[in-house]
Formats: sequence, structure tokens, C-alpha cells
Amino acid sequence: MTRQHEFTNTWFSNTRAIWDNLLPKENPKRVLEIGSFEGASACYLIEKIGANQPFEIHCVDTWDGGVEHKAGGEAETSMPDVELRFIKNIEISKSIANYNIDIHRYKMKSDLALSKMLAAGKASYFDFIYVDGSHQAPDVLLDAVLAFKLLRVGGVLAFDDYHWNESLPYGVDPIRSPKIAIDAFCNIFCRKVRVLPGGGVQLYARKTAE
Repeated sequence: MTRQHEFTNTWFSNTRAIWDNLLPKENPKRVLEIGSFEGASACYLIEKIGANQPFEIHCVDTWDGGVEHKAGGEAETSMPDVELRFIKNIEISKSIANYNIDIHRYKMKSDLALSKMLAAGKASYFDFIYVDGSHQAPDVLLDAVLAFKLLRVGGVLAFDDYHWNESLPYGVDPIRSPKIAIDAFCNIFCRKVRVLPGGGVQLYARKTAE
């Protein structure tokens, strides 16, 4: 990352430490990212992988924000400004990469974008899929199931904010957090995925079978 990039938070800092160790081993050439926000993770991937080889990345986001980004939410922000920062940051990272970067941007809900990818013949296409979109359990579960179909056998499915929850007046609502959905997916797909150690605030699962 350079001083030209504009990021308004440090959410990706914990992920960076994990990916510094994980990505060189996985060496993904095709990545799908569900939830891009300002582009911190996408920029990291473009610069890290694009330094050594051509790289293809698909970024999916509505740039409308989740409930936490709306007025009164704990992470309230201007989503049009977030989208503009994403576009600028991605172009900066693309200009830094040594190799060609093939970037695809989908400004739509993830269920529609992923369904379109499957309809276009991209089943088992991706090496690495990062799920960091809506944090509402029903949405996370749907993202996980569709992402599984798009991931090749041997590829890695990464879930961000495994333990995240909203600060609500009445306490924690498990349906408004990712964990219950991620756990349900891993349990149901237990014969087709293997959870990897060392995820910390995230959870990583390798696809072992279709």
C-alpha cells in the first residue's frame, strides 16, 4: 500500500498478518471477493500476487452498506464516498502491479452476482473466495453455499468477522451476526470442506470434494 491510497479504517490489518503467511502457500490466480468496501483487501491481493504473476479478481459489493453503515449504525458512513475510494485505490494498486491484473466489478447483491457467475459457467472456477459482505446470518449462509459451488476442489473459502456482532440495545442477536451461518455451513458441508487452523477472528475452510 502507498500513501496515495485512501483508507478510513484499519479493519484489514488483522487479515493482512494471516494472509502474509497463507497466500504464498496457496498462490491463488483467480479470486472472488464478496464485500469490497474501500478495497483494502483487493488492493493487497493485487499488489501481493500481481508482483509475481498475472492475476484475476472479481469484486462484488452493492456499495449501499450493511445495517451497521446506515444512519445511527455503529459504523455509519457515506457509501458513495466509500465506492469512490474503492475505485481510486484499485487503480493505484493496478498501476503498481508488475503483471496484468484482470479486474471484474459487480455492483449488485451477492446472491445475484454469484448466481450469474454460475450461470456463466464459472462453477469450480476460483482458487480463493473471501466472504466479507453482509454480516446477517441468512445472507452469510447464502453467500457460503453459492461460493462453495464457485470454488475449485483444493481451493480455500475465507470468512471474515467470524465472531462479529452488533451492539444492540437488547444485547446480541445471533441472527444478525455471521457465526451461526458459518458454523451451519461447515457442519452441513463437513464431508466436503476441512476447516484450517489459525484463522483467529476469521475462519478458513478448504474444499475437499464437490
